[in-house]
Amino acid sequence: MNGRSIRINRVPATITVILLTIVLVYFLNFHKEERPAIYGMLRSDNRVNLRKMLIAAIQAAQRGGLEILDVAHSRQLKERSKGKTAEGVNDPFTDADGRSHCVMKQGLKRIFPRVQIFSEEDKEYCKDAHSFDLDPTVLHETAIVPDVEVTVQDVTVWVDPLDATKEFTEELYEYVTTMVCVAVAGQPVIGVIHNPFSGHTAWAWVGHSMSEYLAELHNLPRHSSEEPIITISRSHTAAANDVTRSVFGDNVSILTAAGAGYKVLQVVANNATAYLHTSIIKKWDICAGDAILRALGGAMTTLNDEPINYGPNESPVNKYGLLASLEQHGKYMERLSKYRTLHNGKLR
Repeated sequence: MNGRSIRINRVPATITVILLTIVLVYFLNFHKEERPAIYGMLRSDNRVNLRKMLIAAIQAAQRGGLEILDVAHSRQLKERSKGKTAEGVNDPFTDADGRSHCVMKQGLKRIFPRVQIFSEEDKEYCKDAHSFDLDPTVLHETAIVPDVEVTVQDVTVWVDPLDATKEFTEELYEYVTTMVCVAVAGQPVIGVIHNPFSGHTAWAWVGHSMSEYLAELHNLPRHSSEEPIITISRSHTAAANDVTRSVFGDNVSILTAAGAGYKVLQVVANNATAYLHTSIIKKWDICAGDAILRALGGAMTTLNDEPINYGPNESPVNKYGLLASLEQHGKYMERLSKYRTLHNGKLR
């Protein structure tokens, strides 16, 4: 054009190529479980590594626990009510719930941006960005955790940032847990239950491995009596006690406790032979415990003796109660079925 030529300055382009190469080499030189969180945001594949999800789930539960500890030590709870539970009990919310939610969900979402994640406190706005990089050292050295990949659309994560908030406000800290569950095709496969105040973390990956703490609980001496010990919620009415005695007999022992995660661990530790819940319950409360019981050969079902589906298109509410146990699940369900038959299908 009029004898003129266009000259391209190659220096900026060369610098850009060099910088991109350095960034690529930086990411690829990390062991894939240790790559920074932004690496997950840059990837576009359709697969999720469950080993990485286990590590992230443990870290999320523990980091959420640190937020809870910080609020507990400050005693600046900023408590308010979310309304009433199905049992008519006040359902409180504190700053610890919100802070734990933001750390747990945002941290997981930055590593796994394409995975569907549900949290009990999803309505809360997180003003600060939170992230963490994967740290494989949260696993003990003998843990069997292979690289297993699944389709991202099959994965659903359920997060409970603070289970037993009411007891947290009452300083009954033994009941308080943070929980993360990973479900694949609606089935719970990874469960993490962490108590911030004891520092204990119980986790299990069905068919693969479990935490040393969970193994210790499971190896405690088994209950020798033929009479069951049933754990129920301390927030339930006296009617729940009556139903439990009617179903399991006058010699049944009843252990009242708070927090679905805590009650599952009472079953694992043989302090209870079964966990009974007769009203609706949210899936972020029970998914982690369901995975842990499955890993130990136990079961958690609705009171209709059906498995609970944790898929992304399912309701977050389980309307049909639950029974959780390590042994004799069929026997306990039979007793429940007989009682319901005599009472026109009702259990409360």
